[in-house]
Amino acid sequence: MKSNTTTSFWQKPEGKTGMIGLIAMIAGGGYLLFKALPYLISLTENLLYLSVLLIGLGALIYVILDPKVRNLVFYIYKSIVRKITGAFIQIDPIGILKTYIEELRNNLKNMSKQLAIVKGQMQRLKMLMEENKKTIDNNLKLANKAKEVDKQAIVILKSRKAGRLQESNIRLDELYKKLELLYRVLLKMYENSEIMLEDIEDQVMVKEQERKAIRASHSAMKSAMNIIAGNSDKREMFDQALEAIAEDVSMKIGEMERFMEMSANFMDSIDLQNGVFEEEGLQLLEKWEKEGVSLLLGTEKDLLINKSKSDTDMVDLDKPIEAKSANHTNQYSDLFKF
Repeated sequence: MKSNTTTSFWQKPEGKTGMIGLIAMIAGGGYLLFKALPYLISLTENLLYLSVLLIGLGALIYVILDPKVRNLVFYIYKSIVRKITGAFIQIDPIGILKTYIEELRNNLKNMSKQLAIVKGQMQRLKMLMEENKKTIDNNLKLANKAKEVDKQAIVILKSRKAGRLQESNIRLDELYKKLELLYRVLLKMYENSEIMLEDIEDQVMVKEQERKAIRASHSAMKSAMNIIAGNSDKREMFDQALEAIAEDVSMKIGEMERFMEMSANFMDSIDLQNGVFEEEGLQLLEKWEKEGVSLLLGTEKDLLINKSKSDTDMVDLDKPIEAKSANHTNQYSDLFKF
């Protein structure tokens, strides 16, 4: 959360509406100025009118240059634009977070199915490598016996068969390590997403009531007076905190869905029946390994990659997937300390 920057007003959906409105107002103001130009020229011919005009122009410049007044005007403009945009698009952060809760629940179900598929493939792959190992040992024994009785043709035949299976096991072991990485990452994403879902549900339940109380006690007029006085508006800060949560969750859900899609494509590229897999699927996974820090995994990404390459730290496929303990600090609580 600390690494994320808050989206500016102009980058939000209502910002696009605001930009259109601003361009329309500038164009309209320019057109009116053009139409009023002959009248303004006639006014300058009269000294009294010219003095009044200059005083009015000076007052307008002062208002434009005063940051408090500018902030107030911008606040009013943002409020109007949000109401217009809100009539067509969901921009309420509470409503957006409720949508993300449902999306997270569905993603967790899909991820649980994906974990089961990866786990099943790993178990089949392990059995295939074990069968190959037994066949290799058996062929080497037969080759040794044939050597003892000087049957060179059988020695060559059995040795070659053992060699081919050994090469196959090397490729399958490489594939197993990639599947192990997939499993570890999916499992960790599943656990972290469960925690995130719990945090969002908790924040939405609590903050929805707080937001109603803040809106009831901080009227639009009070907000405007705070802005004129140069103070922070609690209503706006509260909504900004909710928007920051929604933005963070949106990016994490996006990462979660992209990884599930990539893992599904990788699984589709595997043909265990013939002991082969497409290089494209492998390249996608290797590309992900080299990418930057994961939002969902954080610093755990490098740890998971290193574990999957270890020959000693193996995944326990018999261990059931358990829900994470709820005893943790809500990751979004600090956003509301203002």
